[in-house]
Amino acid sequence: MNEFSSVYVGLDVHKETIAVGVARSGRGAPEYFGEIKNSAAAVRKLLRRLSPDGEVLQICYEAGPCGYGLYRQIKSLGHDCEVVAPSLIPRKAGERLKTDRRDGLKLAHEHRAGGLTAVWVPDEEQEAVRDLTRAREDMKGIERQARQRLGAFLLRHGRVFGRIFQTEPRRIDAQLYEKRIKMGEQDEKPTAYKALAVCPGKRIPSASRRARCLASG
Repeated sequence: MNEFSSVYVGLDVHKETIAVGVARSGRGAPEYFGEIKNSAAAVRKLLRRLSPDGEVLQICYEAGPCGYGLYRQIKSLGHDCEVVAPSLIPRKAGERLKTDRRDGLKLAHEHRAGGLTAVWVPDEEQEAVRDLTRAREDMKGIERQARQRLGAFLLRHGRVFGRIFQTEPRRIDAQLYEKRIKMGEQDEKPTAYKALAVCPGKRIPSASRRARCLASG
């Protein structure tokens, strides 16, 4: 595949399906090629049908939750592919109706006209580091939310960190969690504190351990 063809392909990618729009060189309207299953075998078959003589296709699709696996597959098969920014796709004023068919045709048309903006695509190693960072951020978010809920629960029952034990930090952490529970079970409101067994605050130790594991891994 050494020669670029005059075939521009727009893919509207979803979890289960891919809608395909095709625009050829010139001013002709793009054609709707149909809808295929979102699988590696179906994509290979589609590319063979669109490029029977081995021409290099110009393919694009919107960046989204399906990731970059499709991009890497298309590039490995010798075709050109761009992942474009959805927010920068030109839209007409008052254009509100969106369907898979229309999106595929629009992508093919704009790709032929050069009106799309490609995004940077990380390689597999860079994407793995990004996923690790996001996973750690998720765990820290769960920890922070659980700490806030636990603090609000204790405050409603008159327990304020740093007021009873002057050596305690103001922030609720995993080590102080069990200490507070045990102390609460001995005061005048044992039932309320036993409710912490099902309180989101129970997530604090596990969320902290997961965040540390992700940071060290």
